[in-house]
Amino acid sequence: MGDMTNSDFYSKNQRNESSHGGEFGCTMEELRSLMELRGTEAVVKIKETYGDTEAICRRLKTSPVEGLPGTAPDLEKRKQIFGQNFIPPKKPKTFLQLVWEALQDVTLIILEIAAIISLGLSFYHPPGESNEGCATAQGGAEDEGEAEAGWIEGAAILLSVICVVLVTAFNDWSKEKQFRGLQSRIEQEQKFTVVRAGQVVQIPVAEIVVGDIAQVKYGDLLPADGLFIQGNDLKIDESSLTGESDQVRKSVDKDPMLLSGTHVMEGSGRMVVTAVGVNSQTGIIFTLLGAGGEEEEKKDKKAKQQDGAAAMEMQPLKSAEGGDADDKKKANMHKKEKSVLQGKLTKLAVQIGKAGLVMSAITVIILVLYFTVDTFVVNKKPWLPECTPVYVQYFVKFFIIGVTVLVVAVPEGLPLAVTISLAYSVKKMMKDNNLVRHLDACETMGNATAICSDKTGTLTTNRMTVVQAYVGDVHYKEIPDPSSINAKTMELLVNAIAINSAYTTKILPPEKEGALPRQVGNKTECGLLGFVLDLKQDYEPVRSQMPEEKLYKVYTFNSVRKSMSTVIKLPDESFRMYSKGASEIVLKKCCKILNGAGDPRVFRPRDRDEMVKKVIEPMACDGLRTICVAYRDFPSSPEPDWDNENDILNDLTCICVVGIEDPVRPEVPEAIRKCQRAGITVRMVTGDNINTARAIAIKCGIIHPGEDFLCLEGKEFNRRIRNEKGEIEQERIDKIWPKLRVLARSSPTDKHTLVKGIIDSTHTEQRQVVAVTGDGTNDGPALKKADVGFAMGIAGTDVAKEASDIILTDDNFSSIVKAVMWGRNVYDSISKFLQFQLTVNVVAVIVAFTGACITQDSPLKAVQMLWVNLIMDTFASLALATEPPTETLLLRKPYGRNKPLISRTMMKNILGHAVYQLTLIFTLLFVGEKMFQIDSGRNAPLHSPPSEHYTIIFNTFVMMQLFNEINARKIHGERNVFDGIFRNPIFCTIVLGTFAIQIVIVQFGGKPFSCSPLQLDQWMWCIFIGLGELVWGQVIATIPTSRLKFLKEAGRLTQKEEIPEEELNEDVEEIDHAERELRRGQILWFRGLNRIQTQIEVVNTFKSGASFQGALRRQSSVTSQSQDVANLSSPSRVSLSNALSSPTSLPPAAAGQG
Repeated sequence: MGDMTNSDFYSKNQRNESSHGGEFGCTMEELRSLMELRGTEAVVKIKETYGDTEAICRRLKTSPVEGLPGTAPDLEKRKQIFGQNFIPPKKPKTFLQLVWEALQDVTLIILEIAAIISLGLSFYHPPGESNEGCATAQGGAEDEGEAEAGWIEGAAILLSVICVVLVTAFNDWSKEKQFRGLQSRIEQEQKFTVVRAGQVVQIPVAEIVVGDIAQVKYGDLLPADGLFIQGNDLKIDESSLTGESDQVRKSVDKDPMLLSGTHVMEGSGRMVVTAVGVNSQTGIIFTLLGAGGEEEEKKDKKAKQQDGAAAMEMQPLKSAEGGDADDKKKANMHKKEKSVLQGKLTKLAVQIGKAGLVMSAITVIILVLYFTVDTFVVNKKPWLPECTPVYVQYFVKFFIIGVTVLVVAVPEGLPLAVTISLAYSVKKMMKDNNLVRHLDACETMGNATAICSDKTGTLTTNRMTVVQAYVGDVHYKEIPDPSSINAKTMELLVNAIAINSAYTTKILPPEKEGALPRQVGNKTECGLLGFVLDLKQDYEPVRSQMPEEKLYKVYTFNSVRKSMSTVIKLPDESFRMYSKGASEIVLKKCCKILNGAGDPRVFRPRDRDEMVKKVIEPMACDGLRTICVAYRDFPSSPEPDWDNENDILNDLTCICVVGIEDPVRPEVPEAIRKCQRAGITVRMVTGDNINTARAIAIKCGIIHPGEDFLCLEGKEFNRRIRNEKGEIEQERIDKIWPKLRVLARSSPTDKHTLVKGIIDSTHTEQRQVVAVTGDGTNDGPALKKADVGFAMGIAGTDVAKEASDIILTDDNFSSIVKAVMWGRNVYDSISKFLQFQLTVNVVAVIVAFTGACITQDSPLKAVQMLWVNLIMDTFASLALATEPPTETLLLRKPYGRNKPLISRTMMKNILGHAVYQLTLIFTLLFVGEKMFQIDSGRNAPLHSPPSEHYTIIFNTFVMMQLFNEINARKIHGERNVFDGIFRNPIFCTIVLGTFAIQIVIVQFGGKPFSCSPLQLDQWMWCIFIGLGELVWGQVIATIPTSRLKFLKEAGRLTQKEEIPEEELNEDVEEIDHAERELRRGQILWFRGLNRIQTQIEVVNTFKSGASFQGALRRQSSVTSQSQDVANLSSPSRVSLSNALSSPTSLPPAAAGQG
């Protein structure tokens, strides 16, 4: 045995071919090269080398029917020889790498350099130390001891920089960790069906080994490479590997190759697994990519799936494109389209940054000028070489003050607040059954204006039960008594249902006493099997008599056929086909129907119309799904042409029509009411017939009787939105969608068309933000197109989960409402934080700037500023970003894309509080020493000890921020700022914690923080002034915002930043350049026009001798017009043509004026 394990070990490492011989009949290399062939080549190769697929199964020691024995040693051996089914992830960034990244921040680099220079100079003592000739711009001598302490400031700055870097790095690290956790959670949930020891079991994808017999069915994402052994009508979408969008039909004798990462679009079957993990086709591509994508994708939020994060359990295709070249495209595509919030924030941050830069530059220039003028001009001091270091030290000090102003102006807390808020929400949303796959989906959801929901499983419980039936000319309103049904009919009915349904669909006994039986597999089929059991019959014996292998031909269900049929060979060599499907479709193909005696009688079109009126419509109006079960017999010779579907699926004999109920989930009507109150329109898109759909929509409260709304069928919808040529026209969609509430009998393309139509619509002033729910493979395109795609966690296929942004782990509509609440909460949290942060920034910048200009020294020192800005902001972002959401968030309309981040109310709060704080700080600065009877801190020399005066100013400043943090909890001008404060323990902890640290800094901070300890009464005053913030907040709340028209909003997205998404789907790169060129062209064009216009204006003015100013005035108005036009120039052609026509039509008018 030792021998063998040894050989195992070798085979693993050196692929030692001979050692496999003893084990399995083929090596991994052989299988791997086999899987690289396609189509006929592969068939030929299998024939030549192995004989047939059965022979390969034998060599792999597995049985096509029973599967692997599933014993642990056997599985282990297979894993060792053929590899495991997972792709090792790329290593996460280490903490040090993250620290290095955080250090790349420009402001921090500037600070570091300044601090290092300051440190260096403080250690450098010029030879003529005692020279009195060097200027100390302000009076006051330095003690020896104080001069030694010159290094402290530099060191303190460095220390605070380190603090910030560590906090940022830690945050990134925990984000990464959380993401990996999320990823592995998504992975563990991914199971696949295999046959082991004759039992059909579901195992995690990573457990699949070579030789497993896997059952594949519609909607699966194949987890490994394999060979097709048996099945029916299997069609595969291999676009993720080949880029060809046509579906490939698989068969044992033409093309048996099934490749990992491809999607099953139709049919079902079994395959024997031949390559897993890194040896499968997708694995090979992944290995080439360096296990999951390049660096750029790391940064790219949307391409996260590609990160190969947490051992990609061999659904390497976390993005449906696979590791293919498409992936890069995808990454770029999403980079371009930032989420609404990110767009607004980036814009705001840039605006603030620019302002800060200007302020800091001015500060430095003023300080330097004042010093040089004062020293060299007023006091007429010569520049002595030995004095150079002293002067340089001064200049460095000024530079540091300037940088501090800049640091305070730039809101570093912002990205942090966003990250924390999103990460916190995502974590909490897990508890609310929302598994968020893309962070920004969470925030986009807060802006949603429309939800297009599926009916089955989302609005309803997806537990199908037959409640009415029409059998043998009688319409039973409840389940009929078995004795009342003719024996012949009963036998046909049981056979038709048992055989003509997927054998994976079963009804199992309940897990707990008194619970309902478990439905496994397709729910509609479960409903029908349940009907068989209710008729006191059993479907198992029928199935064991006619096992799956013996089925002659299966026409699987797909969205085009809307029916499923199975052909079997009867003992007398003739054929019988059982069919089931949507009643209006199957009945059209019936020409006979079984009567009460179980004999077929003629079924004419007029009988059918009567049946539709008397049976089907009443059932549908009760909200039931109607399914028709039928059969047809064929002679044994000549054998029918099974591929000619139209002839085969005709001349059927109807056995019965059943009405299946799928009750509405009890919590849905309430959830939909909340949505409507929150300004979100809910639309139902379903494949069911229109009466059923309408009945359910009324039960859910999507439509209310007597309202003006539309319920359309897919056909009618398509007729209305297409022109004569059959092309879809946006303006036609715009006529329909605002009123459309129910779209029934819709195909997946209709769903996609509707979503795209609503998103691209310019009908409303705000662009609609659409959320879509889907569970089927065919919902993929619509889920991808929507702003937020929700996939069903339980009923959803892998393909749908792939395309989605959020997975509803409980398939429940009311979880979507929770997502909306969290999304709005993220938005509000960030606004709260901004309101707080900007007040701090405005005040600190103005204080530093004016202080520096008047007293040559900022009243708030560099280290103090850093404490206020970085530490308090970081904490504040934690405190304000973790506010839990409340139901009140659902009482307002969505903000929309163009609403600014900082509303008028917030602007009023920011400026109002800034006025209060500045007034008090300047009062303290200029008359504080008289109020408190202490020495003035103004005009202190370079390294003088910290004064009580400036400490009081610093302390008061911090106290005001602390109390303003409580004010910042409300952004819509509410009165009670303490509302729900104890529901947020993080907030309370942070406010108290900051307060405690502030006490420590003031009392014991000493030189590094330029603080001198304060007495109790001075502390009381500081806190009292801080408390004034709360009172002042109430005063501000009293002023009506509507009066303050002059307040500007900030951080709005203009049309220009919004890139319409139509182009994102085409080849992104080309469009990028083309669009940029187009826009550049447009702007040049406007400039040219403007120039011509101005020249015409000037000429005319001179001609008419009118005042020259008139022309200039006009010209300025024209320029501003052209700027507006430039802002509008979104790539949409409409505004372009308007814009172009406007300036060109102006010159004649201008001439007229002249």
